[in-house]
Amino acid sequence: MPFPTRLPPPATAAAVLAAVALRRYLSSRSRAAAAAHSTSGGAPAATTFLVLSGKSPQDQQLLASAAGELSLAEEGGGELAVSLALDASGDAGFDAAVYMGALQARRFGRWMLWSPRMASTHDLVTQNFAKLPVGVVCVTDVQFKGRGRSKNVWESPPGCLMFSFTSQMNDARKLPLMQYVVCLAMTEAIKDLCCAKGLPELDVRIKWPNDLYLKGLKVGGILCTSSYEPKVYNICTGIGLNVDNEKPTTCLNAALQELKANSPRLKREDVLASFFNKFEILFDIFSNQGFQALEEQYYNSWLHSGQRVVVQDAHEGQSVNSVVTIKGLTPSGYLYAVGEDGKSYELHPDGNSFDFFTGLVRRKIDA
Repeated sequence: MPFPTRLPPPATAAAVLAAVALRRYLSSRSRAAAAAHSTSGGAPAATTFLVLSGKSPQDQQLLASAAGELSLAEEGGGELAVSLALDASGDAGFDAAVYMGALQARRFGRWMLWSPRMASTHDLVTQNFAKLPVGVVCVTDVQFKGRGRSKNVWESPPGCLMFSFTSQMNDARKLPLMQYVVCLAMTEAIKDLCCAKGLPELDVRIKWPNDLYLKGLKVGGILCTSSYEPKVYNICTGIGLNVDNEKPTTCLNAALQELKANSPRLKREDVLASFFNKFEILFDIFSNQGFQALEEQYYNSWLHSGQRVVVQDAHEGQSVNSVVTIKGLTPSGYLYAVGEDGKSYELHPDGNSFDFFTGLVRRKIDA
């Protein structure tokens, strides 16, 4: 794809040089070498390469106009080099043309930043939120400084779909529920994609509050962060989904092969497009009608209805374990449960355990 003819002059030379440097980087580094490097604890590359894509020439032009203003914090490592296109997308990892061709959403995912390897898509989007169009998505093939709950950091292997995107919301009360909408959108998107391609349905389930499970194993995770500016909350959502990487747990394509041998494989590009197509619909419902309009659909996709869990209670200065049954969510987004005493409780994580369901603390809900 040629460079837009109206690219701002100061960025043109830099974009051309970045495209040349990126081609050299990709040609000198095989996928196997990149995978070995990403898991060996090696130092990050000196330069982070970004390729810009838009659903339309106007979208790409808008993103290109912001390219000169993008920056990375020092902890991200190295410099940032931006280009607008590659001649051979097949050698570039993520195929922007395939993705954009499958994308139907009008607001989300129309602008894409792709990198073969970077520290964190979430950090890049968060640090440049005001410079980018709302709905932009950043995708990478290998991520070596990903972010999780409680500031957990992990390295993500090739074959995993890793992306972060932006959105905005006015109602602070809805912010904690945003991660549930995203989880639901991904489970529904995978079902829609399997159906459209004539593949066996993958029963991806939601583990509260922000994990995706398949056949009892974690296959994905979601992270939502927000910041406030006058009258609006800026939201950055990061997602990691195992599409083609069977380790460390399992992946979508491995599960498909188990259901039907020699089944066609899902592509990351199609999964991402299907996600935004579904998310845009659910986000509009959520924004206009609240989470209650999606609640039944959400419960059909999660793991916990009727689940009995052990919770901790403080009694006379000591911790006492008791059992409650999960019934749903409270309006604030925590777990709603009923105890063996018949009373209603709101369940909170204890804040110390990696697994949300270890050491749950209950708070009585007044009748």
